[in-house]
Amino acid sequence: MFNLFKKSKAKKSFQIAGMHCASCAMVIESEMEDAGINAKCSYAKQTLEVFSDTEVDEKQVKAVLGNAGYKIVYTTEKTQ
Repeated sequence: MFNLFKKSKAKKSFQIAGMHCASCAMVIESEMEDAGINAKCSYAKQTLEVFSDTEVDEKQVKAVLGNAGYKIVYTTEKTQ
């Protein structure tokens, strides 16, 4: 399990299409963790937040989401 309280240098938020329930959010988090991506998913907000010590690899996130059956609607980037 990743430590979400660790300070990361980069954060991207993704609006996700195709999430229908809280189980979908759990599946997405699990897929991200399996791919080595530090992420937190919110079904209520329909978002995925990805944290990285370097730059967030949007192509990798998109590929993992696509393989799980979800799509990115739009992206917001924040550098801390």
